[in-house]
Amino acid sequence: MNNIEEILKEALDKLQSAQLADIENIKVEYLGKKGKITEILKTLSSLSIEEKKKTGSAVNEAKIKLNDAIEAKKKEISNKILEEKMKNEKVDISTAFSFSFPKGHHHIISKTIKDMSDIFVSLGFDVYGGREIETDWYNFEALNIPKDHPARDTQDTFYLENSEYLLRTQTSAAQIHIMEESKPPIKVIVPGRVYRNEATDASHSSIFHQIEGLVVGENITFSELKGTLQLFINRLFGQELDMRFRPSHFQFTEPSAEVDIKCVLCGGKGCRVCKGSGWLEVLGCGMVHPNVFRAVKYDPEKYTGYAFGLGVERFAMLKYGIDDMRVLFENDLRVLRQF
Repeated sequence: MNNIEEILKEALDKLQSAQLADIENIKVEYLGKKGKITEILKTLSSLSIEEKKKTGSAVNEAKIKLNDAIEAKKKEISNKILEEKMKNEKVDISTAFSFSFPKGHHHIISKTIKDMSDIFVSLGFDVYGGREIETDWYNFEALNIPKDHPARDTQDTFYLENSEYLLRTQTSAAQIHIMEESKPPIKVIVPGRVYRNEATDASHSSIFHQIEGLVVGENITFSELKGTLQLFINRLFGQELDMRFRPSHFQFTEPSAEVDIKCVLCGGKGCRVCKGSGWLEVLGCGMVHPNVFRAVKYDPEKYTGYAFGLGVERFAMLKYGIDDMRVLFENDLRVLRQF
């Protein structure tokens, strides 16, 4: 029994200073077929039954202890090697990969909306989000377009199935929400998508974008509307452009006007885009109709205001020289990378 303990202590002492390459040799020396601990088992035949049990148990216990010590020593040495390697072989992951990912950027529509909105914000306007799903009341009736009115025929509407709701045909619907939720003075723009059941061609789409403008207060005049739009046009195109207002009709404004600017592509000389006239129609506007004020319980004798609607796609096409609206929605990377 003492011999087993001495042999085990001898093996454990060797393990203390052993290197990784030495460990296997130690295992063979003590636990191999001719190992020192294994050899003790060959002496069992000369022992009594009681001594055989004690000696066999002691040998097995010694083998287990030595095996555990060997595995622990292997793990200890491996951890030290790995730790040393990590200290000496640091990797800069910022330069580990030689390839780079292309950077994205805003779509031309998003960029145009931002550019247009930034100009109005600089003129003191707030930005309102609006709703894309509306009721008939907000999209039509409160805007002085009652049921069966001919004006509805110009806006072929998407109604949600078995529902009182519809996809808004104009950002003008937001005017009613804004005036219901706040009191004058109001000075706000509403960028967003609108929907009309139209065939897609070079100048039309069933989904497009508008920016609605609304100003309400006391003594608001048409001349203020003209001045605001002139400033906006000049800043957006980076030059002073001639502008003209033509009488028109919108059910929710009175008086109403359509606005033309001198063609930015030919300078007013006449081209294919302006159809030889030298002028381009760019937006509709007017003074808020008294019936719209009555729908939101504003006193039309006390308050006046103006509203305007800008087609984002039209301005994008003019600013960037695009002659087909479909290009804006086809997601052709060859086109998108240019902007």
